[in-house]
Amino acid sequence: MYHVEKRGNNIFLLLVILALVSLFTILAYTLFIDNNKYYYSENVVGTRIYYDEDQEDDQELEKVLQTTIDCTVGISKIKDKGTTIFLENSTENLGLGSGIIISPGYVLTNQHVSGNKYSTCYITLHNGATDSGVVVWASEDLDLAIIKLNMKDLPIATLGDSEDIKIGKRVYAIGNPVGYELQRTVTSGIVSGINRTIRLEDNDKKTYMEELIQTDATINQGNSGGPLINKNGEVIGITTAKVDNADGIGFAIPINIIKPVIKKIEETGEFVEPYLGISGYDKEAIPYLSSNINFDTGIYIEEIDKLGPLAKSSLTKGDILEKIDGKQIENMNKLKEYIYTKNVGDTVTLTIKRKTETFEIITRLSKA
Repeated sequence: MYHVEKRGNNIFLLLVILALVSLFTILAYTLFIDNNKYYYSENVVGTRIYYDEDQEDDQELEKVLQTTIDCTVGISKIKDKGTTIFLENSTENLGLGSGIIISPGYVLTNQHVSGNKYSTCYITLHNGATDSGVVVWASEDLDLAIIKLNMKDLPIATLGDSEDIKIGKRVYAIGNPVGYELQRTVTSGIVSGINRTIRLEDNDKKTYMEELIQTDATINQGNSGGPLINKNGEVIGITTAKVDNADGIGFAIPINIIKPVIKKIEETGEFVEPYLGISGYDKEAIPYLSSNINFDTGIYIEEIDKLGPLAKSSLTKGDILEKIDGKQIENMNKLKEYIYTKNVGDTVTLTIKRKTETFEIITRLSKA
């Protein structure tokens, strides 16, 4: 009886082990199939086809990039002076840059590429066609401009949300890095930083650009004005500058600031810029100016236009603009973005902090 029971136990144990081995084999095989995306063709007996997920992602990315490439244009300030990158100082001589079609008949670019309002530019489309355009709006402070083309029925880029960007996200820059032979070059990188403030110096003039997107995607001189896009092909910024003495540090202007301007131009055919008449700096720029200025939020008022709407108000240099119409304001870009949604003649309420005192000023926007 003892030997029979022991033998029975051994058989039972063997069956359990075999069941576990079979189960493990099935699970392992299933995981292997799932992870490597194998499947059998119904049309070819015994043929196993390998499904490459990376290849599908590459194909999708290629479509996304091509769509934006078709919306990217080359811009020159000078007509018929040649197009070769092998001419000495060709980028400077030709005034080469990039732009992106953001609305029927309109191109967005940098102001330093297009020039000021009413300037003439020469546009090269993705298919090689050329057109002349006129700058209908430009901001030297933002380094942005909009050019009106004669051509219609052009591909239009999709604008993203620059408030939604995160550090580490993949981005792509498209532009004309050194001339037309290499037009619509694509470089890739990540968002390296957000809300950057940089100081620019030109002919002893110092300016500050705020709320910039920093990226390590390669940006060269002819890339200026071209789009910075996310993985979905949405334009989240317009490339504007790079650090000359460092690799992998470039900057783009967030797209959201220009959306109100685009909307008004689409609706009315023009943008009459409302004007508040102040200039100032956010807390990120203050270290460039003085170590004695301290504030947590808002804009440090540096200058008040003597001919502007606030010239006769109680506002003074050194005040901190904290809110406009109850909306918290952190930098001049955010202030401009809000003002651009208004019209000339609209009234706005400013919340001002002066030392320990907080008060409000109501003013009417004038024409810029």
